[in-house]
Amino acid sequence: MGAGVAGLGAGLGAGVLGAGWFYSSLLLDTRQRLVWPEQVLASDGHTVTLRRSRLVEQPGVWGLRWAEGLAVMGPIARVEKDRVVRELLEGPVPAPGTRAAVDTGPYDPDPGARGLEFTEVAVSTPLGPAPAWSVPGASPDTWIIHVHGRGGARREALRVLPALHREGWSQLVISYRNDDVAPPSPDGHYHLGDTEWEDLEAAVRHVVAAGAERIALFCWSMGAAISGAFLNRSSEAGRVGALVWDAPLVDWRATLRQQAQNRRLPPALTPVAAGWTSRRIGIDFDHFALQERPPAVRPPTLIVHSVADTAVPVAPSRELARTAPALGWEVEMLEVDGVEHTASWNADPARYEQTVARFLRARLGG
Repeated sequence: MGAGVAGLGAGLGAGVLGAGWFYSSLLLDTRQRLVWPEQVLASDGHTVTLRRSRLVEQPGVWGLRWAEGLAVMGPIARVEKDRVVRELLEGPVPAPGTRAAVDTGPYDPDPGARGLEFTEVAVSTPLGPAPAWSVPGASPDTWIIHVHGRGGARREALRVLPALHREGWSQLVISYRNDDVAPPSPDGHYHLGDTEWEDLEAAVRHVVAAGAERIALFCWSMGAAISGAFLNRSSEAGRVGALVWDAPLVDWRATLRQQAQNRRLPPALTPVAAGWTSRRIGIDFDHFALQERPPAVRPPTLIVHSVADTAVPVAPSRELARTAPALGWEVEMLEVDGVEHTASWNADPARYEQTVARFLRARLGG
């Protein structure tokens, strides 16, 4: 009996360790997988009708992406029992039956899609040249550097580029290691901000060489973790005068717990996965709990976070904003209802852009 119980315990332990390894592998995997969860039921030049789902019913302006195209969807025209009819604002018309995905990024492929002049430049990172879009503004000495999130791409910034361009600021939209256009990391894994910050450091040096005297960082999701590591470790951190964080990852462990819950994994698996991840890439997750370990340099920061975010929970952002004054950190927070991860712009573009522009104008001028 004792041997049987011991064997069962060993089996369960091995199962937990194996499941933790699997979860860790998902976290570090840099491969991109396209899925098409939605279905177009009807369409014309003015509207598109989709099968009803939580994502399809989100308010605001969205991309509708399918294998052959990308269109811009506007507000909901009406909701029926099992379908949602939305305005079709720009782009091709998907045929009925098309499998598609609701996309936070309604624009492709580069700043030209937003009517902006730009140059493709190469930022000299420690792993080699990483492409970036350089979008000149009326103020060549004031720059905003855009940093996308894990599994994202430069197109994330296309939503906000025009509003910031109207303020006169120059902008650099960077790629970093493991993007499909940038050098891979030596081990082929994401490092969750623990090494990616070096590529952001290279981007800061790039804009300084281009004449930047005032710099802000605009970061989505894991981009915040990258910028937090940069502000804590880089000799260039003092050059940054402001931060905008959209759905920021300011506590990796809280995010791992949330994503384990999304996958219906037991809570006890999270520390096991975190342990495997630390062994595999050398990350210390304690350094990515920014409320407890704030970065050495703490510029004024605007946090924008959706209350309904199921990828990166809003609670750590709220807690950081609440405790920031005691940390000597000026943090302002805007909460947005009804949309998913990094979709606060989509919910209300005008409100989002006005809030961001006002915040940056007060820190950068313009």
